[in-house]
Amino acid sequence: MPEGIPTRVSIGRYQEPPVRWLSGAMLLRYATGAALAGFFIVCLHLSEVSLGKLAAGLPRLFQWAAKAWPPQLNEIDVMLLRAGETVAIATVATTVATLLAFPLSVLISRNVAPWRALALPVRWLVNSCRGIDTVVFAILFVAAVGLGPFAGVLGMMLHSVGVIAKLYSEAIETAPSAPLEAVAMTGAGRASVVTYALLPSVLPNLASVSLYVWEANVRTSTILGIVGAGGIGIEIKAAIDLLDFQRLFALTIIVLLMVTIIDQFSAWLRRRLI
Repeated sequence: MPEGIPTRVSIGRYQEPPVRWLSGAMLLRYATGAALAGFFIVCLHLSEVSLGKLAAGLPRLFQWAAKAWPPQLNEIDVMLLRAGETVAIATVATTVATLLAFPLSVLISRNVAPWRALALPVRWLVNSCRGIDTVVFAILFVAAVGLGPFAGVLGMMLHSVGVIAKLYSEAIETAPSAPLEAVAMTGAGRASVVTYALLPSVLPNLASVSLYVWEANVRTSTILGIVGAGGIGIEIKAAIDLLDFQRLFALTIIVLLMVTIIDQFSAWLRRRLI
């Protein structure tokens, strides 16, 4: 009988197999657990986690929170304009990124890629865009095109291209192969197979991916203003610099309401599409 399988010794009774605490498999588990624990301890040290600092800082945080009431709403029109700017940055960036990401996702999908030799460099490009954060791209574009929401759109667009292309390719690679083969057997070219067989079968999933990325980009775009790339983050940074906690509280409420509405709307659309 194979090792590790319970043995029935009588009707209704099973004898568990003996555990070999010093077997090769157990030693490997010990070593893996010790390595993970050591890695976590090193991470704690490098991140300078200190419960003492947290305990000392909490009273100061509570004092700031007490100063934030009531929220300052005398410039609500400016705040709402910045919030609209935030949504606009995410919407434009996600839309353009979606249009650019689809052909890239076709090029890197193993089941429909037309040129195998081109798949690897395109995959490197996609991974590079995905691996660099939106804020880093935004800083670079602020230096290139100046302060304002356009830098935020460009930075968010580049990062989103990598994210959407990666998720699109995974959806395409899991698409059923029967419709693709049926269209290909008619003598249709690669473009026709993608247009008339692949796209209809994966379109709901692709739309869901774009909506999810748009939702995430709205949340991300709230901090782009901190680096000068437009949006409500500009007002948040100014309020923090001036220690204007009442204004900061009002901005925080607007951000929470905006993100909640976008999340609910995006989730509703995704349910309708899938």
